[in-house]
Amino acid sequence: MDNSFEDATFREYFINDSSKSSIVKATDSKIIGKTKINVEEDGQHGVKIILKKDDKDAVKEIKFICSCGQTKSILLEYTEQ
Repeated sequence: MDNSFEDATFREYFINDSSKSSIVKATDSKIIGKTKINVEEDGQHGVKIILKKDDKDAVKEIKFICSCGQTKSILLEYTEQ
């Protein structure tokens, strides 16, 4: 059965960029979580909305991209108490 309606999940990496090289070594990176990305487009106003979610579907980042090239982001951080 085709799973085309499922959200794609991507691995999210942290890369230590202290080496200032264009080559990333395995020792300089680690997986810090999983991310789902959903893209919605408002054709009337030319704004693309990108929702970045964690693997539990909690929204972590909302990015607005205007057709003029400007980008605004809202980062959300959840802490358990």
